[in-house]
Amino acid sequence: MAPSSDEIYAQISGILEETLFPDDPIIPGATLLGDLGAESIDFLDIMHQLEKAFGLTLNRDDFWPDDILTSEEYVEDGRVNEAGVAALKQRMPYADLSAFEQEPSLKSFGDLLTVGDLCKMVEHKLSASGEAAADDGGEAAADDGGEAAADDGGEA
Repeated sequence: MAPSSDEIYAQISGILEETLFPDDPIIPGATLLGDLGAESIDFLDIMHQLEKAFGLTLNRDDFWPDDILTSEEYVEDGRVNEAGVAALKQRMPYADLSAFEQEPSLKSFGDLLTVGDLCKMVEHKLSASGEAAADDGGEAAADDGGEAAADDGGEA
């Protein structure tokens, strides 16, 4: 069973506390860089801890989509254009980009992700991995007529 939003928040708060030792309290609206003082190396540790805690596979693009933020198609004079913001919204549906839309400078992107966004990212990834597992399970059961589950007493 997938963890609840409260369980995800508690686990992420613990990870951030252990990784960042922040001066400010860990609240959903706290930004990882500005409020909690995360640095580039911290994101690798946070990523690893999240993968371990939730059984996820994460990559740097989940936090910083380089292919969008360095593309001439999406960035003009240090600002992300409308197409770039749309691409970011598609890539990062868990991030609240409303303030960034108003001031889409590359400089402001770094201080965008909040603790709440991180929680939504984990929920999004867990949901996506659950859907993939359900899809795979359904196909496997259809392929073998459900015999594999019956042969091992129903255990997966």
